This record gives sequence, C-alpha cells and structure tokens, in this order.
Amino acid sequence: MTMRLNDDEQAMLDGRDGPAVQRAMDLLVRYGTALGAQRMVDTNNVCGTVGATMPFLRDYATRKDGGLDAVFSEFNLDSPDVLAIPKVKAYSSHLQQGLDPEHAERQNVGSEIVKIYRAGAAYTAKLGIQPLNTCAPYQVGNVPVKGEHCAWMESSAVIYINSVLGARTNAEGRESAGAAMLTGKIPYWGLHLDENRGGTHRIELEIDVVSVADWGLLGYYVGEAVQDRIPVIDGLHSVPNLPKLKHFGAAAASSGGVEMYHIVGQTPEAPTYEAAMRGRRPVETIRYGAAERRLAYERVNTTAKDAQVDFVMLGCPHYSIEQIWEVCQLLDQQRLSANTELWIFTAKATKQLADQAGYTKIIEDAGGVLMTDTCSSVGRVMPKGTRVAAVDSAKQAHYLPAIMNVQAWFGTTAECIAAAVTGRWNGGYA
Repeated sequence: MTMRLNDDEQAMLDGRDGPAVQRAMDLLVRYGTALGAQRMVDTNNVCGTVGATMPFLRDYATRKDGGLDAVFSEFNLDSPDVLAIPKVKAYSSHLQQGLDPEHAERQNVGSEIVKIYRAGAAYTAKLGIQPLNTCAPYQVGNVPVKGEHCAWMESSAVIYINSVLGARTNAEGRESAGAAMLTGKIPYWGLHLDENRGGTHRIELEIDVVSVADWGLLGYYVGEAVQDRIPVIDGLHSVPNLPKLKHFGAAAASSGGVEMYHIVGQTPEAPTYEAAMRGRRPVETIRYGAAERRLAYERVNTTAKDAQVDFVMLGCPHYSIEQIWEVCQLLDQQRLSANTELWIFTAKATKQLADQAGYTKIIEDAGGVLMTDTCSSVGRVMPKGTRVAAVDSAKQAHYLPAIMNVQAWFGTTAECIAAAVTGRWNGGYA
C-alpha cells in the first residue's frame, strides 16, 4: 500500500526543496509504507541526534570526506551520497552527546575528540537545532502539550511525554528523527493514533510505591511483564512527582519496550480505569506486591557481588534540579571515600541553575563532580579501573554492566551517597 501524500509532501519528494529534503521525504515514505501508515502527520517538535560524538561515528567522521554533512547524510538520511544539509524545518532539540567537554580529561577523553565535539556543536547550531544535549528535554524547556504530535528518540523521553504529558510520539530512530527535522513530517501510525493508546495490561498495586527506587523497581518489573504493551497502573495511593515517573518510565522502557503507560487518576488519558483501557478488557491482570518487588530488586542487581564500590553514578535519566538539591542534603558536609568517585549527570541548563544555587560547589567540596551532556552508558565514560558501580537508576543498572563490563548495585539515592562516602555498598530491600 502506497502512502497518500498531500501537495506539499509530494513537492518535497519531487525535489522542490533540494536533494537532502528529497532524501528525507523518501526515507519517511519508505518507513511509513513498511509500517502500514496511510499518511503523514505534521510535527513541529523533534528530538534526535546529529553529529559524531559516539565512538563509531567519530571514526566515520574522520575517515569520510564531507565532514558532518557526510555523517548526517549516511546516518540520518540513509544516503550513500554526501548531501548539503539545510536548516531544519521543524523545531528540533538535540539529545545527549558522547562526552562532557568541560570534564573530558576526567572522563579519559582525548583532545582530538573534544575538537570533534566542538565542531559538532557549531554544526548543530548552523542547522538551527537546540543544543539541549540531554535525555530529558522536558526538564529544560521542551515540554510538549497533550495531543501534540512529536518525533522523539530516547526511550525514557518517549515514554515520559506519551504518558505523563499526553503528547504523541513513537520511539523514533536517528534516521526518522533526522528526516522529520528537515521535513516537519512523520508517518501517522502507532501511538499517534488514539485507538492505539489504550491500555493492554492491568497492574494492581498491593504495596505502596513511595521512593524513586520503588518506582524504578516497579517499572523494571512491569517492563519485563508486558514487554512493548501499555500497562495501566491501578491502586496508587499517593501522587508521584517528576523524578519518580521519570525513573519508572526509564526502567519499563529498558527491561521491556514500553513506550506508554497509564496511571489511573494521575496521567492525562486515565481519569478512570475504564478510560485508560478505552473500554477494552485487559490481556492480563498482574499483581505487584512485596514478593514481586523483591524479585525485581534481585534481577536488577544480578551483576552485583562485591561490596567495595569504586564509582557512584547518578543522573540516568539526567538529574533534575530537585534531585541535585536532594544529593546536597544527603552529603551534608561529608567527604567522599578516597577510593570512590561520584559523578552526577545533568543537562547543561540545569547545571547552570546548580552553579547559581551553590549546589555544584557543595558536590565538588565533597569530592564529586557535576557533569553534563552525556552519561556513563551513552558516552562509555567512567573512572579508570572501575570494577563496581552504584546507581539509583534501574535503567543504568540494566545497561552499564553490559556496556562497560562492570558490576552495578541499584538502590536508593541515599544508599548511593552512603556508598560514595564509605566506599562500600550496604543497601538492600527487605
């Protein structure tokens, strides 16, 4: 089945706006046709990645004639030819990068790679893409509204805006997001359609879910249970804040492939259980109690064995200013263990607030560091010799051992700060 294009879309496909836009529209048509989409939908909110901060892309950029246009052509537009990339048509924001240029030496990143980063920043600015450089754009100004059609990458961001904000996006790839930047279009399928946003599984809570860590464990368990379906959380007795929902979604998207969830009485498309389910019966009802929480804890800590902690990594997804404030309360003039490093990752805009509030100095005085633009899993950056890490993110505990070949303890933020101060892990769920 061929997609129906309007006059503007057909003109882009025919080359009216130049070869790069033509290639972008061709990619979106092929993509949409493969998915069974009948048409495009307008989008003016795209979050993706361009440039060459990731290791394999850095190698490509230095080998290929055409510089960063070559990277965009090959990896964003699926083009074997190097195209001149024009300014973006849609409002576009850049997601997390591969390093923090201000702490490159501490991250064991060489000066030549920092030069590529700087070139990429200039390239991004030339295209008109906002340099948010974060996996949580909704924390630093890109806050789509209910019903807004978006084209976002980054699983933890996708699930947040679909579920908490009621915006509409599928989990896009680098290619489709790049093409959407140049065209302002995305195939109209999946979670853009109202009929695909209803719940599939009922999750009945039998225990209180209170802390950020509680929400991370719930997300990890639910993601494994429902995979890429849409869970409806029922039985909640408190109102979760942004960090709790952020960590829940990130965990569910990591252990499974969840792109949307509903919480009865909380999220915008779930005023009631019936509304969340769109009147359908659940495929399965899953109960979540103390035993299930314990099982989730054991699974997320499956790599952790040694109590000696070399590295505490916080900020996956990137920390909010509230979470940075909490860390400062927990540190309370303590000093870190000489054998343990504390790296906290956030967006650059959030770090500016932390600088002004004095939080950065509190962290640095304790021996830690507040970093931006990346995280240990995405940038593959951590202190040399790290064997055992501690994190308060179930997502990071899921990915870090596989990517960096280390053990990872998961627990509360307080347990992680205690590990940074003592050099040992003493956490654990009852």
